[in-house]
Amino acid sequence: MAEATLGEIAAHLGGELIGDPTLRITRISPLESATPSSISFLSNVKYQSRLASSQAGCVIVGPAMREAAVARGAALVTPDPYLGFARLTQWWAAKTRPIVAAGVHPSALVEPGALVAASASVGPFVVIESGATIGEEAVLGAHCFVGHGASVGRATRFAPRVTFSHGCHIGDRGVLHSGVVIGADGFGFAASPGGAVKIEQLGGVRIGHDVEIGANTCIDRGALDDTVIEDGVKLDNLIQIGHNVRIGAHTAVQGCAGVAGSTTIGSRCIIGGASIMLGHLTIADGVIITPGSAVTRSIRQPGTYSGIFPIDDNASWEKNAATLRNLHTLRDRVRALEKKTSGP
Repeated sequence: MAEATLGEIAAHLGGELIGDPTLRITRISPLESATPSSISFLSNVKYQSRLASSQAGCVIVGPAMREAAVARGAALVTPDPYLGFARLTQWWAAKTRPIVAAGVHPSALVEPGALVAASASVGPFVVIESGATIGEEAVLGAHCFVGHGASVGRATRFAPRVTFSHGCHIGDRGVLHSGVVIGADGFGFAASPGGAVKIEQLGGVRIGHDVEIGANTCIDRGALDDTVIEDGVKLDNLIQIGHNVRIGAHTAVQGCAGVAGSTTIGSRCIIGGASIMLGHLTIADGVIITPGSAVTRSIRQPGTYSGIFPIDDNASWEKNAATLRNLHTLRDRVRALEKKTSGP
């Protein structure tokens, strides 16, 4: 179990510490379940009522809640308490994460011509094909596969059972969770009288630095050019990224979203969970798509966009849906009436 003093935490995060710097902290906790040896955080004013009753040894807060926090005990005041909390979790995880020994497990298969850095860790039953490169301090969990000519950057971590296919590349400090498949074939077929004819997918996948990809997410290789995921992108679990998609730097995509082929998403976008995007669209920088939306056209300006038919009880929803089906006819009737009433 890790522990640290409040003084050590404050020195790492910065900000104003009000309270005993020698108090020992043994865990990071929510306000509700915190104990006197816990540190917690409060970033949203609507949860301020939970502050007074919390048993936390210290609470990270913003300047607006400084007095309320001090009234109950120790506080660490930072400009952005949620960002402070995020950085604290990283620091804490680095202290508590098991140390992974460098080296190649005896059961792993590293083909001749593959380059594995001496400081990398290659787990049980990993397969690394010829021409692949594994960078310094990289970690490949059990049963991972790295294909021919692929490259894995410095300090990038693959959880067990990641598939990283031939000709794919990821930069430094990436994190790929279990079940991720990078470089499966894109969905490309040509019609013929005898049925669908497969279009071989000849591109790869290029992933930048500091990218995290959630469990069971799939990113298809490009048909000719590469599929590109730029620096700092964060992808949640169960996401499908089609061939030749490009996702701009520091964009976040939430779980169960799907992006069809050849769509370009700008930088610093937020794509809500269970949303879908058709292919060959362009999404500007700074766009927010609300969860469950269907994006059927390009979006050229930053802003928040929704494409959701509001949920309702089923009987009302069916009536509204029936009305929608008749809107075109209704429009024509209104236009005809306008012409009649406008006169010469």
